[in-house]
Amino acid sequence: MRQNETLWNIMDNHDLENQEAMDDHVMGSLETPMRADAFDLSDDEKITIIEGHFREIMHTLGLDLKDDSLKGTPHRVAKMFVKEIFSGLHPDNKPHARRFENKYKYNKMLVERDITVYSSCEHHFVPIIGKAHVAYIPNEHVIGLSKLNRIVQYYARRPQVQERMTMQIANEMKQALQTENVAVLIEADHLCVMSRGVNDVSSSTITAEYSGLFEQESYRAEFLGHIRTKR
Repeated sequence: MRQNETLWNIMDNHDLENQEAMDDHVMGSLETPMRADAFDLSDDEKITIIEGHFREIMHTLGLDLKDDSLKGTPHRVAKMFVKEIFSGLHPDNKPHARRFENKYKYNKMLVERDITVYSSCEHHFVPIIGKAHVAYIPNEHVIGLSKLNRIVQYYARRPQVQERMTMQIANEMKQALQTENVAVLIEADHLCVMSRGVNDVSSSTITAEYSGLFEQESYRAEFLGHIRTKR
């Protein structure tokens, strides 16, 4: 085999390994990978740039951008990316979880279940759709119930892997509530599995993070019992 052929063979094998890693949803770190200059551009500037790039993608696919149904699509997609489905990338959109004194001394488990999760696979940019179930046992403080939903939605609205999202939500809850007694469980369907690749429409993915008292079997069992109980 000639040298150039050897080099191409090595590159092909490396690319194959990378592709297999992406299909297996390898997670790099707990923080969403972001560049230092990620927020130098305004939202409007990002929308303009993404609109141009997406127009080129559509053009490359052979779509007629003069058609009434398609001509507004590049702008709609760009606006959706920045303002909606990836809005959780911007720290300005992080919910402010104001703490309140636990005046009534509630010290039992509080569970918020069936929180809608609509995220995007960072390897293929297709939807992750599911439910999050979160719980905590308060110490000195509590937060408004809606803030639990907003924390979930903030970390969901970015390119994600489910394992990272689960831990990010748990860590944010611990910081907001000033307690380690937190549980997060996410059940989700991944369209990168359902609509491409293995095309498996029957499987789902479950991830969980338990800390503090929830590391004890009795507390985990109570939490799981609450989220499995039919309404």
